[in-house]
Amino acid sequence: MPGPAADGGKAPFRSAREDVRAGVGAEGAEGGGSRERPGERRPRQDIVWRNVVLMSLLHLGAVYSLLLIPKAQPLTLLWAYFCFLLTALGVTAGAHRLWSHRSYKAKLPLRIFLAVANSMAFQNDIFEWSRDHRVHHKYSETDADPHNARRGFFFSHIGWLFVRKHRDVIEKGRKLDVTDLLADPVVRFQRKYYKISVVLMCFVVPTLVPWGVWGESLWNSYFLASILRYTVSLNVTWLVNSAAHMYGNRPYDRHISPRQNPLVTLGAIGEGFHNYHHTFPFDYSASELGLNFNPTTWFIDFMCWLGLATDRKRATKLMIEARKARTGDGSA
Repeated sequence: MPGPAADGGKAPFRSAREDVRAGVGAEGAEGGGSRERPGERRPRQDIVWRNVVLMSLLHLGAVYSLLLIPKAQPLTLLWAYFCFLLTALGVTAGAHRLWSHRSYKAKLPLRIFLAVANSMAFQNDIFEWSRDHRVHHKYSETDADPHNARRGFFFSHIGWLFVRKHRDVIEKGRKLDVTDLLADPVVRFQRKYYKISVVLMCFVVPTLVPWGVWGESLWNSYFLASILRYTVSLNVTWLVNSAAHMYGNRPYDRHISPRQNPLVTLGAIGEGFHNYHHTFPFDYSASELGLNFNPTTWFIDFMCWLGLATDRKRATKLMIEARKARTGDGSA
């Protein structure tokens, strides 16, 4: 999952259904980005010092915010958590499951809501987030993967934001067909006005509501509902890139890096069933039926009940069991 990165790139993205029929995960197992060979030196990537400084200041601000928790009103803490949930849905139900994977369809009001929530997340606009995520699936764990987990926990978690994109990410990225994203007026509008939407939704609105509605101090409002909430939401997203590619079991495909990680699932509201997701990326639930804790799936199901979402795609039970028998690690 992307974070607030820079630099473009476009890569081809074969349909997930074709990947499943071909007997490979959506990992680009058919080839693509290069893997580092023993003794081979990786091309030097310039450090983006602006990102290093800004992320350091952001995390220092988040640590300071912890000291303000006992001084804040309970409503402010509840509001900060509510903003966190909105932030998460903008990524999980929006940029990830809707726009990156097209695992369900959303009507205009829902797409607008998810775009607003995505601006609150401040992890790049929908277009760039989705484009880079498709590259990640196509060329997972190669140099064309923006946050290649083979380069270690730190790199896949946050380090990839501290350097310029690898040339393979850019090269493969230029070949991506993103016409579906550009055809959505909501995606185009958010991209055009992304900076102002981020200022308003990520910082101004979360800060002003506690101050204006129940009299919280601007200081507490800003650091708790904006800085702390934003920092936590970033790190939860990054854990999908790092921890969920390194720690856990692989019941669906033992040949790929992504794992089932319950702790990441708790924090990322349902995104930690990662071995399943990389095996069946078209599935709107990103998890097998019967795995209960998946708030993002609950949200999409509720939107379907309201008539705002349709055409949820699922892997069939037969498909899942066949894949587990063929490539799983034997774990439950």
